[in-house]
Amino acid sequence: MRFVPTDEQQDFARSLDAMLTAAGAPAAARAWAGGDHAPGLALWSRLAGAGVFALAAPEAYEGVGPLPVELAVAFVELGRHAAPGPLAETVAAAALLTRLAESGDAAAAKRLLPGLATGEATATLATADGGRYALDPDAVTTVLAVSPGAVLRIAPGHGPLHASLDPARRLAVPAAGGEVLAEGPQVAAAAAYAADVAALVTAAQCLGVGLALLDQTVAYVRRRTQFGVAVGSFQAVKHRLADVLVGLEFARPLLYGAAVTMAPADVAAAKATAGEAAYAAARAALQLHGAVGYTEELDLSLWLRKARPLRDAWGTPARCRARVLEG
Repeated sequence: MRFVPTDEQQDFARSLDAMLTAAGAPAAARAWAGGDHAPGLALWSRLAGAGVFALAAPEAYEGVGPLPVELAVAFVELGRHAAPGPLAETVAAAALLTRLAESGDAAAAKRLLPGLATGEATATLATADGGRYALDPDAVTTVLAVSPGAVLRIAPGHGPLHASLDPARRLAVPAAGGEVLAEGPQVAAAAAYAADVAALVTAAQCLGVGLALLDQTVAYVRRRTQFGVAVGSFQAVKHRLADVLVGLEFARPLLYGAAVTMAPADVAAAKATAGEAAYAAARAALQLHGAVGYTEELDLSLWLRKARPLRDAWGTPARCRARVLEG
């Protein structure tokens, strides 16, 4: 089996790349980190118009999916452009509602899913598998939480916001109480599936972040000179970047293979591998850029600061490896 995107999927990736480039996603990420969500939400609307969120919802709820492979393709581009916001969490919320509807509990899906698919609504999600914190709950229209006892509810608010290593990611515990949408074993099963979807698209973001860091570092070492020659001509630099490339290219087929099967162990393997590859790319980028890599003004910092939080979100490498061993 070849885990290579089709021509149509590659065209979709190129169209998203062009759109995100024209939209100035890094500027939106900087604004998001400063507390101004307007540019990021405008970008969100453009992504919705391109059909990104519809990929997570079935046709009966204004979607075109679920299409995990296309979601992986899209989220690689979102990672490459450092797009801000709880994008993975909104897709995970859509996956949870879809799975609930498939189990016969369709009330919540009928109410919330069409808005998520079209981009008219935004959501963040906290589950036991994803941790107790919700990402950017102050920037979305709906905060969904799966409480102990398999209770899905709309949280009425959230606790204090906590900073992340990435300034464009803020975390908070959803407030207790709120409207109960569903409860029972079907919620637990749907939440587990949603966590796998979140892990898959976060792995795709990791791959995109790593690729962006590699591209920027290669461009920099070609320009930067020392002893009269480009730094990129040094064997040690070439070998370091080759190692980064190998790590990212090894993660790519695991990502698309997991999107094909959606088996929990496959998703965990893809998440661990892509997360570690992105983090290795960040370390290499920082070291090869030298002191300039530490500066806030350089856009490189937008990707550097995403690598570790994304590596650990929806499953740390250790946790993912344990899931792989469990089968």
